[in-house]
Amino acid sequence: MKNEDIFSRYSRQIFIEEVGLEGQRKIMNAKVLVIGAGGLGSPVIQYLAAAGIGTLGVADFDEVELHNLNRQIIHNENSVGRSKVKSAEDFVKNLNHQVSFIGIENKIDDSNAEEIISQFDIIVDGSDNFKTRYLVNDTCVKLGKPLVYGSILGFCGQVAIFNYKGSKNLRDIFPEPPFDEDLPDCDSLGVLGALPGIVGSMMANQALKIITDLQLNLNQITLIDTLNWRFQTVDF
Repeated sequence: MKNEDIFSRYSRQIFIEEVGLEGQRKIMNAKVLVIGAGGLGSPVIQYLAAAGIGTLGVADFDEVELHNLNRQIIHNENSVGRSKVKSAEDFVKNLNHQVSFIGIENKIDDSNAEEIISQFDIIVDGSDNFKTRYLVNDTCVKLGKPLVYGSILGFCGQVAIFNYKGSKNLRDIFPEPPFDEDLPDCDSLGVLGALPGIVGSMMANQALKIITDLQLNLNQITLIDTLNWRFQTVDF
């Protein structure tokens, strides 16, 4: 892409004094891994690709199902039955063909977490189970990778940045994972489709702030209650 086309495409980001041309260069050189191409991963993938991320990795082992479509906005009716990673790749290429897409159609587990995560600068975790969340957190701590964390249920969500410039990690606020079977999830209690759009957009925003070296409030988790429209931050 010619320089003038790059400027035209990303001009509204470049015009932000705190971002500028240097910030856009950082975005275009960044390598970000999004774990999960579902409710949270969809808006993260969408906004990182739109921002011009240089390399965008997406890890997901699942296929698109009809009930996903109320919230997983990068997929469509034609995607049902297809790999979520392949569907995500089509979305990214149609939105911004300059983004280098790395599809990982595997479950993140003990056997591959380090190998996969080590390839990227920043990890954005949109997974939907505690086993994966803690594995990703612990691997990021071991490898020194910043982690953008998010979770959702019903009308509520959480967003935090872990393991960035010496900041705390998931185990500093929740030392041990609960038993998954003891907890409600989106499959049993549901989720309003716009909620992951809100939380995922916040996660994408935090990832872009890390990339462009903007000021961040670390060791803090944001609690989102969209039913009562309350946003609360808790230091830890």
